[in-house]
Amino acid sequence: MFSVRGRNGLGVLSTLLAAAALVAATATPASAHSLCGASCSLSRAVHRLVLLRDGPPGVIVLVRQGNDEDVYRAGTAIVGRRQAITVSDHMRLASVSKAYSGAVALSLVDDRTLSLADTVGRWLPRLPHAWSAVTLRELLSHTSGIPDFSQSAGFRRAVGAAPFDPPPPVELLSYVTDKRLLFRPGTEFRYSNSDNVIVGLMVEAASGHSYEQELQKLVFDPLRLGATTLPRDQVIASPYLHGYTIDPPAAPADDSEAFSAGWAWAAGGIVATPSDMSAFMRAYADGAVDGLPASSPRERYVPGSSEPPGPGDNAVGLAVFRYTTPCGTVYGHTGNTAGYTQFVAATANGQRSVAVSVNAQITPRSHPHSFESLRKLYSLAVCAALAN
Repeated sequence: MFSVRGRNGLGVLSTLLAAAALVAATATPASAHSLCGASCSLSRAVHRLVLLRDGPPGVIVLVRQGNDEDVYRAGTAIVGRRQAITVSDHMRLASVSKAYSGAVALSLVDDRTLSLADTVGRWLPRLPHAWSAVTLRELLSHTSGIPDFSQSAGFRRAVGAAPFDPPPPVELLSYVTDKRLLFRPGTEFRYSNSDNVIVGLMVEAASGHSYEQELQKLVFDPLRLGATTLPRDQVIASPYLHGYTIDPPAAPADDSEAFSAGWAWAAGGIVATPSDMSAFMRAYADGAVDGLPASSPRERYVPGSSEPPGPGDNAVGLAVFRYTTPCGTVYGHTGNTAGYTQFVAATANGQRSVAVSVNAQITPRSHPHSFESLRKLYSLAVCAALAN
């Protein structure tokens, strides 16, 4: 989403590589039906990723097939320590948070509090008139044309000047309220963090409750996501996966709590564990929980890549992306922010899922070589999840 460089780097690259070797890639198989071909390829890829010069300090992959669970991991949760990452470590989900805003909005659509045809102008008349005809459907599918506030120079200056003092959510949009729409709504795809902030504000206007309250009532409570929160401050609950900026030959810089989650809010502020993130996406894809309709897998998808790109061919639906890989199709989201890169997806019936988390911001622009390896790892993880 956006990057804030931390100032308190921990350890040195040699320590990092030593830790990677000591906490070797492991698989804890709980299923007898995983084919060794997919499983072994994934295990090797996990190990290789942390040994790259600009790779992350650690990686964890959670593969679920029904009630069976396999965990693959390498490297360390904290640079300078021999501490393996676990499925119970808290971490920033970055733009995976957008799927949660979609779940809340679609739940309100399901009970007719909102409609996919509802406009920004109806619920948020104080926002720019140029945005008034944009619909909830267009916001959820990133076809609104509203510029991304997180890409503005003013926003970046504001975060740098007061990283622990985020403004009220509506003020995040102030950095682009003087900008024109990028295109006529509904005619193109353009990923924008502004879309999901507006979704959160529409949820508040329609429900009469805060976005956080609706998240708790409609998503966290019914799915029993006890390790998932949307904080306003920078604190990450313990135990947590430390996140780093990797810029060799400099030592890794710890960005874990470098800025408050309120600077991302509904677009990227959620904190959760790999286990909770996986449980959420399985339920979202399946729609098995009351109030969490399986609208997205049944929606029309159009070409559009998540940020960063997920595995295979990417297409966008309602707050989730469809990833079509050689091994099959899954639905989910990716995310990246200072210190973290995420990928989570599930089959349409929610029975098989994969969650990949690394404790560094790895993108095609910042780390092209290691991101190529990470994206291949995504595909291998999907193949492991879909193996019979």
